[in-house]
Amino acid sequence: MSRRPLPLNAVHAFIVTARHLNLTRAAGELCITQGAVSRKIAALENWLGFALFDRHARGLYLTPQGASLLPAMKTSFEQMMQAAEQASKTHAVVRLKAPTCAMRWLVPKLVALEQARPDLHVALTTTVDHSSQLDNFDAAIVYGPPTAGSYRLFNEELTPVIAASLQPETDLKIEDLPRFTFLHPTADSRDWQLWLSQQQVKVAIRRNQHFDTMDLAISAAIQGFGVTVADVTLIEADLAMKRLIAPFTATVKTGAVYSLIQRPSEEAPPQLQELVAWLRS
Repeated sequence: MSRRPLPLNAVHAFIVTARHLNLTRAAGELCITQGAVSRKIAALENWLGFALFDRHARGLYLTPQGASLLPAMKTSFEQMMQAAEQASKTHAVVRLKAPTCAMRWLVPKLVALEQARPDLHVALTTTVDHSSQLDNFDAAIVYGPPTAGSYRLFNEELTPVIAASLQPETDLKIEDLPRFTFLHPTADSRDWQLWLSQQQVKVAIRRNQHFDTMDLAISAAIQGFGVTVADVTLIEADLAMKRLIAPFTATVKTGAVYSLIQRPSEEAPPQLQELVAWLRS
C-alpha cells in the first residue's frame, strides 16, 4: 500500500525552522503566521511518525531523529529547487520587439545566438513603430534620437548602394547618379538630401521610388531597381556577399541611433541579460 505523498511545503518549513530554531523568525522568512509554521511541522511529524523538535520555554531544539534527518532533507530539497530553477531557465522565452528596418542586422545575430544557445528562445515581434515603449516585451530595439537609460547599438550612417549588376565598367561618379532610379527609404527624401548636400554637388533627380522602410529600399536595390542610401551597419552582410556595392567612400551620420531598452531585471526572465550582452557585443 502506497503512502501519502511527502508534503514538500512542510519539508521547507522544517528546514527553515531548523535553521532559526525559532517559530517567529521562521514564520517571517516563510511569510506565513507562526501558527501556520507549527501546523506544517506537525503535518510532517505526523507523516514521519516521530517528533522533529522538542519545545522548551527558551525555544526549540531538534530531536535526535530530527537532527539525523535534517542534512539529507536539506540536500535533497536544495537539489530539487536547483533542478526546477534550471528547467525554468531552460524553457524561458525572451520577448523582443524590433523595427523592420533593423532586421538585416538583427536576424543574423539571433541565428548565431540560437546556434550557440539553443535553449535560449527569443520571441521576435517586428513593428514599423519607432517609439521607445516596451509594452508587453522584455526588450525592444528602437530607432531615433538617443534616449536616457538605453544602450546604444550603433549610429545610423548613410552611403549610396547599388546592385553589382548596375555597376558600370568605369568608376561611378556622383554626376552619374541621375541615370538610375533614386530609391528613397522615406517619403520625404530627407536621407538622400542629407547625403547629397554633404557632397556639395548638384544632382538632377529624375526618377524616384519611395518606400516605407529602409529595408524595403535596400531589397529593391539588391534586385537592381535603382540606387538607394542605406545604413552602413545594416548592409554589412550584403556588401560582403556582393549583393550590393557601395561606389562612394563618403558617408553621412543622420544623428539617429539604434538603441536597446529593457525591462528591469527583477521583472524580466533570467536570460534577458544574456540576450542584451549578445546584441551589444
